[in-house]
Amino acid sequence: QVQVVESGGGLVQPGGSLKLSCAASGSIFSINAMGWYRHDPGEQRELVATMTNGGSINYADSVKGRFTTSRDIALRTVYLQMNSLKPEDTAVYYCTFDMKVHFGARSDYWGQGTQVTVSS
Repeated sequence: QVQVVESGGGLVQPGGSLKLSCAASGSIFSINAMGWYRHDPGEQRELVATMTNGGSINYADSVKGRFTTSRDIALRTVYLQMNSLKPEDTAVYYCTFDMKVHFGARSDYWGQGTQVTVSS
């Protein structure tokens, strides 16, 4: 069994910062890629950032220069540091791991989502 657990969301004022964490645990054989998405009701789900197993990172244009994703390989944890937050960053943020589990197929595993609200 595999679990993906997120933490770190909350309410922050415009211009503030938040750091999200996302940890994968369980019977994991390999992790191929990690990603962050966000979804605001009434809008389409948006890709925020992705990171390959080799460390190559891509960001959405809307967050470039403000958001940074990183990882701790040993802890199987990925982070999203969000700075200079804007009201339009308000959304539920989801992390995902593209990974293969022992005695199972490669698939995408998603966290439960964490709410980020940027408001004064």
